[in-house]
Amino acid sequence: MLFDIGIKDVIDILLTAVILFYFYKVMRETRSVRVFTGVLVFVSFWIVISKVLEMKLLGSILDQLINVGAIALIVLFQSEIRHFFYSIGTHDRFGRVIRYLRPSRKKQGEFRHERSDIFPIVMACLNMAKQKVGALIVLQNDLPLGDFIDTGEKIDARASQRLIENIFFKNSPLHDGAMIVRDGRIVAAACIMPTSHDLDIPKEFGLRHRAAKGTSTETDALSIVVSEETGGITAAYRGKFKMHVTSEELEDMLMRGEF
Repeated sequence: MLFDIGIKDVIDILLTAVILFYFYKVMRETRSVRVFTGVLVFVSFWIVISKVLEMKLLGSILDQLINVGAIALIVLFQSEIRHFFYSIGTHDRFGRVIRYLRPSRKKQGEFRHERSDIFPIVMACLNMAKQKVGALIVLQNDLPLGDFIDTGEKIDARASQRLIENIFFKNSPLHDGAMIVRDGRIVAAACIMPTSHDLDIPKEFGLRHRAAKGTSTETDALSIVVSEETGGITAAYRGKFKMHVTSEELEDMLMRGEF
């Protein structure tokens, strides 16, 4: 019967609704949300035609489109699906399981560094802010950034104030893109980072800020941006911005590991 619904069916519907809603929240941060809405409308139409009304001819055509469309959706929403599973994997409850299976030197959500490692970065950001030199510095945490490191020029040198400022000097061939720092060493520069298409980002923010937001959304790295227009320092972590950061706040943030 149509209304013969048991407890298992209710759980099935609720779980499906939760997954779709969670995926919608992830999609809402990008411009793909309208495409996702169109897909939901098409799937709903297919369910009505094939399962409810049981139209054989039109239903069989839609069945073939659904089978082919599953592969097309994976290609179309590749980055969104990756972000979806990343969000699940980094959730607090699941994070405890991961930390139990793979112990880390830091607790989840922390990006604490030694003073000797972060002091050159703080001083370089302060000096570049005064001179209005644009910069994007990404500090790796637990998740590896190998895919992004491979897009830039590998350096592998101890982070120093002069080296950082020379890399982001306007006439330097490496000033575009991001510098990735790991354990107090500059791993690579001129790296291409994921760009966020979130419409909530202030309009005065440029590509560096969007790259910082995208990086902080897809990874657990802390991104530091020095604005070329205003000289302001902005930090991004877990998809959130902290604007107008002073050198003292930045140093305290990196040493305490609190955003």
